[in-house]
Amino acid sequence: MNKLIPLGILLGVSLPLLAAPTLVSQQTKTAGQLAIPYQMYKLDNGLTVILAPDHSDPLVHLDVTYHVGSSRETVGKSGFAHFFEHMMFQGSKHVGDQEHMRIINEAGGDMNGTTNKDRTNYYETVPANQLEKVLWLEADRMGFLLDAVSQKKFEIQRATVKNERGQRVDNQPYGLVSERMGEALYPRTHPYSWQPIGYVEDLDRVGVDDLKQFFLRWYGPNNATLTLGGDFDTKQALAWIEQYFGTIPRGPDVAEPAPEPVSLPETRYITLEDKVHLPLLYISYPTVALGDPQEPALDLFADVLGGSASSMLYQSLVKSGKALEVGASHYCEELACTLTVYAYPNPALDGSLKTLKGEVDKVIGDFAQRGLTPDDLEKAISKYRASTIWGLDSVEGKVSQLAMGQVLAGDPGYVFKSLDAIGKVTPEQVRAAYDKFIAGKPAVVMSVVPKGKTDWQVAKPNFTPAKRELPDYSKHDAALPLRPVTDRFDRSVQPKVSDAVSAKVPAIWHGKLDKDIEIIGSQSDEIPAVSIMIALPGGIRAESKGELGLANLTAAMMEQGSVRLSEAQLSDELQKLGASIEFSSAQYNNLITISSLTDKLPQTLTLVKELWQRPGLREADFERTKAQLLQGMKQSEQQPEWLAGQAFRELIYGKESRLGEPADGVPADVAKLTLSDVKRFYQNYYNPSNAKVVVVGDVTQKQVEDQLGFLTEWKGTAPELGSLKPAGAQAKPGIYLVDKPGAPQSVIRIGRRAMAFDTTGDYFTAGLMNFNLGGNFNSRINLNLREDKGYTYGASSGFAANREVGVFSTGANVRADATVDAIRQFLKELDGYRASGPTPVELAYMRSAVSQQDALSYETLNQKAGFLLQMIMYDLKPDFVQAQSQLIKTVSQETLKRSATHWLDPDQMVIVVVGDKQKLEKPLAELHLPIYPLQLP
Repeated sequence: MNKLIPLGILLGVSLPLLAAPTLVSQQTKTAGQLAIPYQMYKLDNGLTVILAPDHSDPLVHLDVTYHVGSSRETVGKSGFAHFFEHMMFQGSKHVGDQEHMRIINEAGGDMNGTTNKDRTNYYETVPANQLEKVLWLEADRMGFLLDAVSQKKFEIQRATVKNERGQRVDNQPYGLVSERMGEALYPRTHPYSWQPIGYVEDLDRVGVDDLKQFFLRWYGPNNATLTLGGDFDTKQALAWIEQYFGTIPRGPDVAEPAPEPVSLPETRYITLEDKVHLPLLYISYPTVALGDPQEPALDLFADVLGGSASSMLYQSLVKSGKALEVGASHYCEELACTLTVYAYPNPALDGSLKTLKGEVDKVIGDFAQRGLTPDDLEKAISKYRASTIWGLDSVEGKVSQLAMGQVLAGDPGYVFKSLDAIGKVTPEQVRAAYDKFIAGKPAVVMSVVPKGKTDWQVAKPNFTPAKRELPDYSKHDAALPLRPVTDRFDRSVQPKVSDAVSAKVPAIWHGKLDKDIEIIGSQSDEIPAVSIMIALPGGIRAESKGELGLANLTAAMMEQGSVRLSEAQLSDELQKLGASIEFSSAQYNNLITISSLTDKLPQTLTLVKELWQRPGLREADFERTKAQLLQGMKQSEQQPEWLAGQAFRELIYGKESRLGEPADGVPADVAKLTLSDVKRFYQNYYNPSNAKVVVVGDVTQKQVEDQLGFLTEWKGTAPELGSLKPAGAQAKPGIYLVDKPGAPQSVIRIGRRAMAFDTTGDYFTAGLMNFNLGGNFNSRINLNLREDKGYTYGASSGFAANREVGVFSTGANVRADATVDAIRQFLKELDGYRASGPTPVELAYMRSAVSQQDALSYETLNQKAGFLLQMIMYDLKPDFVQAQSQLIKTVSQETLKRSATHWLDPDQMVIVVVGDKQKLEKPLAELHLPIYPLQLP
């Protein structure tokens, strides 16, 4: 083996030794205090490093946050920070194209990046033995990204960003609300006047050199914070960080941005005509900036105004039937904050937003007399405390809080200071903030109305954003030079990893109550909280013909309070406890999901008992809840993805099958349901006989069994339940076209009916087979449709199943003009993979990735609960995990090929396309497949 010659000798220069990182601050663990222990360091090049060891699970989470978002962009060059979120995954000097994600996937980890107005972060969660490798990866794109940036990559990612905008903004009901609100609220020169995703014309205007200059300006180590949490040795981690990041030269100095809150000379009225069913009233009041002393008072006011079922807006407008949904929030960003109020009117009474605006104004005005009560403060403190504790349930949650606090507020412990500040707010401070920013003050009032319904708007628009004045870019500062890195080691050598970590499968206990109620649990004291799920046999399989949606409606009614407690009183009780109790319906069960802090668990379960045994089921609540559900269904029908999903369900399972209809029901059936139907369903299918209970968290088996004893008090016999297995065959293969006139994108779904769920049989094998086809970012389908063709924001495939039947599906939201070739590419990938199966390289990749994912699978209470729920629902023994691991190691290429040959035949697939029929029908004929128009409600 050749010995590496130091770079300084090769260059004939003397390289200075790196100075040791400087300890800046630290937080130690103190009994009874909410805090995240950490140490914060600073490297010579300005990189901030926060280390938060946590040895509870064999994983690490790395976050690198750059203090750059859309607020650092200039007029006419919007979307750059978000564009870089994409470019940073396209390879760097020592990491090949698409290799970053492949390496993380192969390690059994996951990763992503996010961009908002103020910062961009990149993060990975991996098994603990992979730490050095992810540090190497992140350092390479910080110091060597531009070495790999090319015009081709630039063009592909520009297309991808456009597809993302099409999917999330232009082709979604209400998708343009934030963009239009920003344009009206802020001057054109204010960086919050545009959204992080940017304008398409700006993306079209710029070139790859503009992007490189943006990187050189903002992506230096002195404008970054590296936060590491999890199972690592601090001394070793710091040494690796110094090695890989310490020699990266600092970028230009970056000044901390000054707050830029705005004020309005008068109320601005704007209107957005959109493809929506329900109109929307959306009001934003400009307030302060992040960290302002008045921020907690405004947070509390927003909570009292519209933050819960007991809030002023909800009680005045929703309970009276004047609105279907309302809310208020105070959202703070680094430069400016806004207090936003929204309301959907009840069209059965009055679709006019002008009328609704008058009602909202009256409620806001009523606060002047009401003020803040001690009860408000108690609820807020409990709610914020519980939210903070649940945020510490994962290493990622802890790291995110530390990083956000440091980057945006200069304090890793900012979240805890915010919690403390909420507890110190006085009624006088809230009243002062209300008087200063809300009462009678100008705001932006947006009316979102269905196309052609401008008579529903609050007022005739009186404001048009100024035209964007683009600067003369030729007069900008001189180009920034590249910053070469000088090292003492060879960065092209990927770090080796130590032996694989052992996943910590939760220690499990089993219990049983009367009425054959099974309990499975796992005790964990990492946070003082408990998560419980009670599965009562029933769900949508218990619905009779003509009453589809009854399970969902009954669950919604169970949340409306008890005989003793109204919905508002229930909301108050839960907020004071910092707890949540949710009722829902699933395929086979009616579910009660409970989250509680440990010290409040007895009181929380007392409320569960009351709601379950003595639900209110009042007529007024029923009429309001049913109306809300019906309007929500109609609204869903405007969403292209919902249309595609429903068309696909109908074709795969058949309209006569319950699985062929929406889980929340059919509007025609729901409209006919009565309160008597709900009471009958409740009496029959909230019976605990044969129930399954999952418990995870900071509670012992004896404690929880004693506290759940009330489940045995139910009188009545266990109900008989039917099957969900479809009786008929799926629809015949071909293209089923759902018309969405003017759609800028087409939604494609391709698939077939498949096998039922299993843990070690055909279903599990098919999942392994699919991994390289469409089961990860580097899969064949995604690399083709997104990274090569630039047709979509993302494409995938997979199997899903219940205990009786399953489905294979693939698809994507694609550019409208790429619809035909996108389908062609999907079918080509299915046919090619079916013929060959995974290659030896792909097989090894799958083995490595899937086998190491277990290290990340049991960290949070929700993950543990999901694992236990699967075990108890399918009557699994804990050793099924070992059986699956053995299958992953031994499954052959021939076995996976047989699975692909059987399930991926394009001639067996139905193809759903939701798009503009007038533009698509003729081009789709080029595929030489039958085309069937499909009409959905």
